[in-house]
Amino acid sequence: MAEKPRDKPAGKPPADSKDNEPGRVAPDDRGNMGWQWTEDDTDLLADSEFGKIERLRALHDPKLDLVEDPNPAKSVRNNPKGLKTGYNPYDSGTLSKESYKKKKDLRQLSKWIELRKKVTKKDD
Repeated sequence: MAEKPRDKPAGKPPADSKDNEPGRVAPDDRGNMGWQWTEDDTDLLADSEFGKIERLRALHDPKLDLVEDPNPAKSVRNNPKGLKTGYNPYDSGTLSKESYKKKKDLRQLSKWIELRKKVTKKDD
Protein backbone atom coordinates (compact mmCIF):
# COMPACT_ATOMS: atom_id res chain seq x y z
CA MET A 1 0.00 0.00 0.00
CA ALA A 2 1.28 3.47 -0.83
CA GLU A 3 1.76 5.87 2.03
CA LYS A 4 -0.30 9.03 2.13
CA PRO A 5 1.69 12.25 2.05
CA ARG A 6 1.85 13.76 5.52
CA ASP A 7 0.60 17.23 6.20
CA LYS A 8 3.19 19.85 6.96
CA PRO A 9 3.52 20.84 10.62
CA ALA A 10 1.26 23.70 11.74
CA GLY A 11 4.18 25.79 12.99
CA LYS A 12 5.66 26.39 9.52
CA PRO A 13 3.94 28.34 6.74
CA PRO A 14 3.03 26.46 3.59
CA ALA A 15 5.47 26.66 0.69
CA ASP A 16 2.99 28.47 -1.57
CA SER A 17 2.42 31.35 0.88
CA LYS A 18 3.33 34.84 -0.27
CA ASP A 19 6.10 36.72 1.48
CA ASN A 20 4.12 39.96 1.54
CA GLU A 21 1.20 38.50 3.52
CA PRO A 22 0.86 39.83 7.07
CA GLY A 23 0.24 36.41 8.57
CA ARG A 24 -1.54 33.11 8.14
CA VAL A 25 -4.26 30.93 9.62
CA ALA A 26 -2.84 28.61 12.28
CA PRO A 27 -4.12 26.67 15.30
CA ASP A 28 -3.53 28.09 18.78
CA ASP A 29 -2.53 26.10 21.87
CA ARG A 30 -6.11 24.81 22.28
CA GLY A 31 -6.44 23.73 18.65
CA ASN A 32 -8.75 26.57 17.61
CA MET A 33 -7.96 28.14 14.26
CA GLY A 34 -7.04 31.80 14.32
CA TRP A 35 -4.94 34.39 12.55
CA GLN A 36 -1.24 34.34 13.42
CA TRP A 37 0.64 37.53 12.57
CA THR A 38 4.19 37.41 11.27
CA GLU A 39 6.67 37.82 14.09
CA ASP A 40 9.06 40.12 12.23
CA ASP A 41 6.53 42.96 11.83
CA THR A 42 6.48 44.80 15.18
CA ASP A 43 3.87 47.33 14.01
CA LEU A 44 1.25 44.61 13.62
CA LEU A 45 2.07 43.05 17.00
CA ALA A 46 1.79 46.31 18.96
CA ASP A 47 -0.98 46.39 21.57
CA SER A 48 -1.65 50.09 21.02
CA GLU A 49 -4.21 51.88 18.88
CA PHE A 50 -1.57 52.15 16.15
CA GLY A 51 -1.17 48.35 16.11
CA LYS A 52 -4.93 47.89 15.87
CA ILE A 53 -5.11 50.24 12.88
CA GLU A 54 -2.17 48.53 11.18
CA ARG A 55 -3.81 45.10 11.63
CA LEU A 56 -7.03 46.40 10.06
CA ARG A 57 -5.07 47.87 7.14
CA ALA A 58 -3.20 44.58 6.65
CA LEU A 59 -6.43 42.59 6.44
CA HIS A 60 -8.25 45.07 4.19
CA ASP A 61 -8.91 43.76 0.71
CA PRO A 62 -9.92 46.48 -1.80
CA LYS A 63 -11.69 43.89 -3.98
CA LEU A 64 -14.28 43.24 -1.27
CA ASP A 65 -17.30 45.44 -0.63
CA LEU A 66 -19.73 45.58 2.27
CA VAL A 67 -23.29 45.00 1.15
CA GLU A 68 -26.32 45.44 3.36
CA ASP A 69 -28.41 42.30 3.74
CA PRO A 70 -32.02 42.66 2.67
CA ASN A 71 -34.55 42.95 5.47
CA PRO A 72 -35.42 39.32 6.33
CA ALA A 73 -38.82 40.32 7.71
CA LYS A 74 -39.92 41.44 4.25
CA SER A 75 -38.82 38.23 2.52
CA VAL A 76 -40.65 35.89 4.94
CA ARG A 77 -44.13 35.06 3.74
CA ASN A 78 -47.18 34.38 5.88
CA ASN A 79 -48.07 30.72 6.59
CA PRO A 80 -51.56 30.54 8.13
CA LYS A 81 -51.83 26.75 7.56
CA GLY A 82 -48.81 26.17 9.82
CA LEU A 83 -50.94 26.75 12.93
CA LYS A 84 -53.28 23.91 11.97
CA THR A 85 -50.91 21.40 10.36
CA GLY A 86 -47.85 21.88 12.55
CA TYR A 87 -44.31 22.93 11.80
CA ASN A 88 -42.88 21.95 8.44
CA PRO A 89 -39.34 23.26 7.79
CA TYR A 90 -39.84 23.05 4.02
CA ASP A 91 -42.99 25.15 4.13
CA SER A 92 -42.15 27.53 6.91
CA GLY A 93 -43.07 31.14 7.26
CA THR A 94 -44.61 33.51 9.72
CA LEU A 95 -47.03 31.59 11.90
CA SER A 96 -49.77 34.07 12.66
CA LYS A 97 -53.49 34.17 12.24
CA GLU A 98 -55.02 36.77 10.00
CA SER A 99 -57.55 37.70 12.67
CA TYR A 100 -58.21 36.72 16.24
CA LYS A 101 -61.55 36.40 18.02
CA LYS A 102 -62.50 39.44 20.01
CA LYS A 103 -61.83 38.88 23.71
CA LYS A 104 -64.86 38.75 25.94
CA ASP A 105 -65.13 41.16 28.83
CA LEU A 106 -65.59 38.83 31.80
CA ARG A 107 -66.68 41.70 34.08
CA GLN A 108 -69.59 42.41 31.81
CA LEU A 109 -70.35 38.68 31.71
CA SER A 110 -70.43 38.40 35.52
CA LYS A 111 -72.70 41.47 35.72
CA TRP A 112 -75.04 39.85 33.22
CA ILE A 113 -75.05 36.57 35.23
CA GLU A 114 -75.86 38.44 38.47
CA LEU A 115 -78.63 40.35 36.73
CA ARG A 116 -80.05 37.11 35.36
CA LYS A 117 -80.00 35.52 38.83
CA LYS A 118 -81.86 38.52 40.26
CA VAL A 119 -84.47 38.33 37.53
CA THR A 120 -85.00 34.59 38.06
CA LYS A 121 -85.38 35.10 41.85
CA LYS A 122 -88.03 37.78 41.31
CA ASP A 123 -90.00 35.45 38.99
CA ASP A 124 -90.03 32.67 41.62
